[in-house]
Amino acid sequence: MGFSEEELITIRRKLHQIPEIGMEEYKTTEYLLFILKGFPQDRLEIVTQDTAIVVVVKGKNSQKRIGWRTDIDGLPIKELTGLPFASTHPGKMHACGHDFHMTITLGLIKKALEEESKNDRVFFFQPAEENLSGAKVYYDNGFFKEQQADEIYALHVAPNLPSNLVGSLNGTLFAGACRFVVTFIGKEGHAAFPHEANDTIVAAASFVSQIQTIISRNVDPMESAVITFGEFNGGIADNVVAGKTVLTGTIRALTHEVNELTQVRMTEIAAGIALSFGCKVDVHLEQFGYVPVVNHPELTIDFMDYMKNTSLLTFKEVKEAMTAEDFGYLLSKMPGTMFWYGVNSEYGLHHGKFNPDERTLIVAVEEIHQFLTHRDKQ
Repeated sequence: MGFSEEELITIRRKLHQIPEIGMEEYKTTEYLLFILKGFPQDRLEIVTQDTAIVVVVKGKNSQKRIGWRTDIDGLPIKELTGLPFASTHPGKMHACGHDFHMTITLGLIKKALEEESKNDRVFFFQPAEENLSGAKVYYDNGFFKEQQADEIYALHVAPNLPSNLVGSLNGTLFAGACRFVVTFIGKEGHAAFPHEANDTIVAAASFVSQIQTIISRNVDPMESAVITFGEFNGGIADNVVAGKTVLTGTIRALTHEVNELTQVRMTEIAAGIALSFGCKVDVHLEQFGYVPVVNHPELTIDFMDYMKNTSLLTFKEVKEAMTAEDFGYLLSKMPGTMFWYGVNSEYGLHHGKFNPDERTLIVAVEEIHQFLTHRDKQ
């Protein structure tokens, strides 16, 4: 019953060929709806908004709603796999496994339709996980909030784990993230007369050095945080004092409190640097919905016990990761659990040669369906 392994691989490869950036997943949604509309419709409810889809499989006597979420967007990465089903969209790739996530979800829906359940199952095909926090967008605007589940689950493929191994833990699994753009504005001038200008490159370099003291001197040593500068852009020529320098990067922390502390201190240090160098500064912070992914204690313990004692999958308790995932925003609104699913790829997430093991698809569908069936009986 359900999709065969060959059918799941075919679906995954079709989705892999059409990656789209967040909020632009039109072809992806079109293909998903094509598959969904081929299912029996008598117990199926499909609701759409923009590129988001919610699918409800009706239970016979529903007392609760069991949710499952998948992300659907790709990344602005050039594919380098050389596979015959490689991306047909130049400069875009499903390098984070969302094609796997969607395929597994379609398989779960088909299985749910073939076996009558007591409770409703709610499947959320969520746009823009990678760039604009679609979880927050479509919860806050009421679209998913109106379909809110009583408990919700999600997976993320893990290239560094053996195929079919499940990894999770009780509590914080992933960090919260905040993107920042810091712009120093000074006075451009001739390199021979630096005293007549305000050098923003020197100011920005001092800022980069001073920011490291947030981790070493402001964050509790028993807590964790990371500040990474990804871009440093300033100047127009070798003999011109730069009048503008722009820095971008990310803050990662395992608690929302530490992330907020880091944001506050970054803003304060930037203002101090600008004052000392006689220039202006603008600090732009984008947290969106990338709050820490905090697994619900009761549901996670049940999930872990099931995976250890009942499922055919191998289970491993993993450590927290500084990876960010906007599923954390949904977990701040409803109880649930997220977990890693091993797909054994030589190359990691967000790499142009990321190539997960397709044989894991059929196993994931069967075993996760069995877990959701277990939750249906609780």
